[in-house]
Amino acid sequence: MRLDKYLKVSRIIKRRTLANEACTQGRVLINDKVAKPSADVKVGDVIEVRLGDSVRRYEVLSLSEHALKKDANDMYRELI
Repeated sequence: MRLDKYLKVSRIIKRRTLANEACTQGRVLINDKVAKPSADVKVGDVIEVRLGDSVRRYEVLSLSEHALKKDANDMYRELI
């Protein structure tokens, strides 16, 4: 699954256009490497998102083309 779509479906980032912009600006990393919006996301990957002063890390637990709001949190686990 494309990184920008995963960020939107999992609701880590609210809109796909914002996810795409964040990736293009180098604020999203997959396994400690800067990732393009079209990068492939796999189960077990660690995604780091830098928005403002906030840095959050997530482990990908599942992939789904569509997810209801209540199920979106099951797609990842936030790392400390």
